[in-house]
Amino acid sequence: MNQSSPDDISTSNTGGTVSPSRIAFVRAGWHEDLLEHAWRTFGDTMAGGGWSRDAIDLIRVPGAFEIPLCCRLLAESGQYRAIVASALVVDGGIYRHEFVANAVINGLMTVQLDSRVPVLSAVLTPHHFHEHAEHHGFFAEHMAVKGAEVARACLAVLEQECPARAA
Repeated sequence: MNQSSPDDISTSNTGGTVSPSRIAFVRAGWHEDLLEHAWRTFGDTMAGGGWSRDAIDLIRVPGAFEIPLCCRLLAESGQYRAIVASALVVDGGIYRHEFVANAVINGLMTVQLDSRVPVLSAVLTPHHFHEHAEHHGFFAEHMAVKGAEVARACLAVLEQECPARAA
């Protein structure tokens, strides 16, 4: 699977009838060790569904808050049939995480509706996350499950394209 940065992304639309054949996986930098599990199982599940790992680009952004803009630029590039976002927005003892999570999810929905490119979310907001071995192990496994789930959703969306979108 390829690794790109947002600097590698063109923001011009292709405008033609060429169907993009790539998928973008946008991953936040915070808790990257846990998100790696989602990335791996996403790739495995997509490969099992017939997508070449070389057709999936990993794009890293600093944190969850930066994901919607990156997704918008990717959607506008015309290079991607679908975009997947992955982040872990944790409750650090204050309610700020709720604002971040809401902003990210609302941003992803806006990108999807404005661009007509499917944007799928593996952005999770666990309650009471703590940096210790038990939670780390639990959330590593949980992110692996979520990576496979979002891949299955992505495959389903790509298989069952909305007829109005093709028009």
